[in-house]
Formats: sequence, structure tokens, C-alpha cells
Amino acid sequence: MIQLRQSDIRNRLLGALAPEDFAGLARALERVPLHLQDTLIGVDQPLSHAYFVETGLVSLVATTEGGRIEIGLVGAEGLAGVPLVLGTDRGPFLGIVQGGGEALRIRAADLREALQASPGLQGVLGRYVLSLMIQTGYTVYASATLNVEARLARWILMTHDRLDSEEMPLTQDFMAMMLGVRRTGVTAALYVLTGAGMVRASDGRITVLDRDRLRELAGDTYGPAEAQYERLLAEA
Repeated sequence: MIQLRQSDIRNRLLGALAPEDFAGLARALERVPLHLQDTLIGVDQPLSHAYFVETGLVSLVATTEGGRIEIGLVGAEGLAGVPLVLGTDRGPFLGIVQGGGEALRIRAADLREALQASPGLQGVLGRYVLSLMIQTGYTVYASATLNVEARLARWILMTHDRLDSEEMPLTQDFMAMMLGVRRTGVTAALYVLTGAGMVRASDGRITVLDRDRLRELAGDTYGPAEAQYERLLAEA
């Protein structure tokens, strides 16, 4: 088993724990790769593990009669497997790896045991669950009020935050699925964003050129949820 040092951890939830709380959890953590398009969480399927993302990106996806649509994003700021934090072993959404990387995985039983033993861990993960609810609320708000160009700008900003890279491997088909629109809608929206010099799109990759203008286009659907996350983590 690997020896984990809290100072080397990139996951912000684990980094926010008191040293004694981290030490109690660390022995149950296992470093695992995250492969693009891997399904970590099934719809209404028992969760065997939760994943503290270190690098990469996990999409929380709702499956509907009309197709799939993303309702949440998890990167190094978070945890994939929040139903376990809430005392249940399953949920209604898929968890799909959108950007390859690594995670620290913990068995469901070990996480439940650690939560029972550590009020500090309960506080950190409980606040993260609230921040994810806020993020999802703003996603609903964006879907209800913004055009495709503005929604795409918000989604690119959120993805850019979590992948920590100027160039992101994102195909138009995948973006269409995540936004719940047709591919032609994404093509038209990318044409607007590239024409305005906000991004560059080529060969299935998006490069961010002007974050300020992307933020301006996304309006108040980007920023408030991110600020709430910082506030809640500081409280914890």
C-alpha cells in the first residue's frame, strides 16, 4: 500500500482535513487511474467506492428519454460518490470520466466507517455536498435562461478550471451530449466563440484564449457557485 502524505495530495477536500482526520482516512485510500469514458457510478447501482479526484474530470450525467445531459462536474475540488456521504449506496445519475487522470479511491464501507468516526470529515464532505447542489442549481438556471453560446462558455470555463490546462480534449459530439443539444447547435456556438477570439477549436480540442470574455458571456451563471465552494471549504 502506498504511503500518502497530505502535503502531496491535490484533492482539495482531503487537503482541507485536519491532519488527524486525514491520517485516519489515508490508510483506506488507493490511487487509481481514471480512463476517458470510464463509468465510475451507475444509475441506481450500489456504489462500491467513492473517488477523491486528483487530476482529470468526472461528469455527473442524467439519463432521460431524450438522451443524456450533464448536471454536475467533479474535479480535484471534489468527490465522485456523494450518495455515500448522505447515507445511501446509490443515486440516479451516472458518473463518467470526461478527462483522464487519477483519483484516490476508497471502499464504501471504509468511507462510512470514517464518517462515523470523524466529525471533521463529516463537516468537510457535508459542505462539499452543499456546494455540488449549488453548482447543479446554477446549471439548471443556465439551461433555462441562456442561449447555447453562453451555456457553452460557462461549461468551457468550468472544465478549464478543473482540467488545469489551456488545451482541453473535447469533441463536438461530447459537448453536445453534455449540454443536451444537437451537434449542429454546438458547431454554431463554437463558430461564435472562435470568431470572437474567446477559444480556438481544432482536431477535437478546445483552447481557451480569453477567459474574461467567456465569463462576460456566461454572466452570473458562472462565479457564484464557485465562490460558494470557496466559502464552504474555508468554513470547514
